[in-house]
Amino acid sequence: MYIPSYFKVKQVDEVWDFIENNSFGTVVTTEKGKPIATHIPLQLMNEGDSYYITGHIAYANPQWRTIETVEDVLVIFQGPHAYISSSWYAEENVPTWNYQAVHIYGKASILKDEELKQDLTKLLQKYEEHRDNPVLWENLSSEVLRQTKGVVGFKIRIREIQAADKLSQNRNEKDYRNIVNKLYEENDVNSVQMAKLMERKLKNKHGSN
Repeated sequence: MYIPSYFKVKQVDEVWDFIENNSFGTVVTTEKGKPIATHIPLQLMNEGDSYYITGHIAYANPQWRTIETVEDVLVIFQGPHAYISSSWYAEENVPTWNYQAVHIYGKASILKDEELKQDLTKLLQKYEEHRDNPVLWENLSSEVLRQTKGVVGFKIRIREIQAADKLSQNRNEKDYRNIVNKLYEENDVNSVQMAKLMERKLKNKHGSN
């Protein structure tokens, strides 16, 4: 992913937080030179100093057979994004698009049955524990548990991280604040999410000074 230096995220903790909060990702491999992709919930795990992306796909999905055959699997995570009109700048310039994205590259391997069970248990805990009637692994019936035979788990050992926060950092503060205000006026979900993100980044910047 091409990332100008002023949009590059250099703090790895920020990347981990981003993945945790935007964990529905895209797993990309190739088959006979053709890129193929699956969109699935993923988890960030660590074992000592090594970090992994884990997930599972349907056994009927042929992509799982390519997981271990490629040198590197690409995983893409995306956050808020929004169109930025050049009419929001004090001086003439071109329009653009603001976004957050992380690309992870790594070598993948298929999970063994017990590893898959552990991964699914953690996935359910993450998304169910806060609910009134959580659906956790230990509460599942034997009939439902048999359905796990229809999925293939995998883990990707992270070898390279590319992370971009393109949030108008190259604009002066007056333009930046005006962009935030105009994004709120757009009144669509993506624009409002971007406005809130940019507003939070500005507060953090001033708070750290």
